[in-house]
Amino acid sequence: MAKWPKLTWDKEPTGPLKGIKVVDMATVVLGPYATVQLADLGAEVIKIENSEGNTPGDLMRHGGDSPSKQHGPIFTALNRNKKAINLNIKKPEDKAVLEALLEEADVFIHNVRMAGVERLGFGYEAVKAINPNIVYVHCAGFGAGGAYGERQAYDDLIQAASGFAALSEQRDGGRPTYSPSLVADKVSGLFAANATMAALLARAGGQGGQFVQVPMFECFTWFNMVENLWGETFIPGNGRMGYTRSVNPRRRPYPTKDSFIAIVPYNDRQWAKFFELGGRPNVFDDPRFATYQERTKHTGDLYALIEEVSALRTTAEWLDLLAEHDIPAMKYNRMADVLTDPHLADVGFFEELESPDIGTYRSMKHPVHYAGTPASNYAHPPMLDADGDEIRAALGL
Repeated sequence: MAKWPKLTWDKEPTGPLKGIKVVDMATVVLGPYATVQLADLGAEVIKIENSEGNTPGDLMRHGGDSPSKQHGPIFTALNRNKKAINLNIKKPEDKAVLEALLEEADVFIHNVRMAGVERLGFGYEAVKAINPNIVYVHCAGFGAGGAYGERQAYDDLIQAASGFAALSEQRDGGRPTYSPSLVADKVSGLFAANATMAALLARAGGQGGQFVQVPMFECFTWFNMVENLWGETFIPGNGRMGYTRSVNPRRRPYPTKDSFIAIVPYNDRQWAKFFELGGRPNVFDDPRFATYQERTKHTGDLYALIEEVSALRTTAEWLDLLAEHDIPAMKYNRMADVLTDPHLADVGFFEELESPDIGTYRSMKHPVHYAGTPASNYAHPPMLDADGDEIRAALGL
């Protein structure tokens, strides 16, 4: 029986998943977003890539500028704390390497369509025969058994199909738009990470390994419909879908004398004080705003009043005044402003690291704090096949 290779890291992992062994055959965003969560938490992740073709390895290696020509910005963010080996599992010798890794792995995760991976000999039943206790995680586009079960899925397709892209049409009255973020990929990646850890917990409780399917369409529709099912929650529904507050066209940062600001008075005291500070002390005499229920019905009118009031002072003046009265507010940051945000600087969120392959680069600290088993950034994102010789030698292959 092959032994899992003893892996050496730039620093020693300290997270709560230390000792968990993951074979990661996922690419692009969804799968790597899931496995970087596991890796940050200390799991030993070996990334499987195929270096053949015009874009060798993970496609995200080639997206955007890269000092090394192998580390696109998205790849760099999603593939730290991982080892990398090139395998073309159509070749018998490379298939043998993957089989050897799976013998002692705790997790096998991929986003290859199931029919394709079964043809390659690595469907769930084949992998279960190699390792009955493995947690096999399939990041699928659509759940098995549905009308779309065999289709491919990408972020744009899922935003469109889930109703998420329709929210902009409902809000603005124009054509639908995609969110300027790979939000469906990333949300589904978090579902995949959570599912993996839940299955590992079940196994630790004596329930054995299992097959876990994470369907992107269903995951993202669930995410979208939590608040936007709204008037169709109860049957018969009233046809009004979309949370009234979030689809209101005036839900946006409010103008100030010199920029914009986010202000969210949340309870009656905060609302009353905000309008008092803005010279409108009698706003709540209007029955449209007197109760939470009525404010929810007349959100657009309320937001319009806030815009009139917010324009009376500068952002800095509002932030000081609202903090004094315990009314939630935040400065509006443009993207570049986030890099120098004082809170993020205080907590060390952005780290400047030095890699022999890519030089100086910016990384983000894992956001969740674990007092006893902290997550950490312990290895730079790897070059193609950076650890192939080490892994093959350790396996005796």
